[in-house]
Amino acid sequence: MPPFEFAKSTYSSGNGECVEVARNNPATIAVRDSKAPDGPILQVAPATWAAFIKQ
Repeated sequence: MPPFEFAKSTYSSGNGECVEVARNNPATIAVRDSKAPDGPILQVAPATWAAFIKQ
């Protein structure tokens, strides 16, 4: 699996409370807290992510 390439979500606010999303792996969407880049990473299937962002 290639390393995740994270980008800040367009839904993140400007006050430092940001979510970063990596979509460079076709099998996995990765999500992390930008304040803890070495912290846990949530990994979900692309279909799960698509359903989540539709909400």
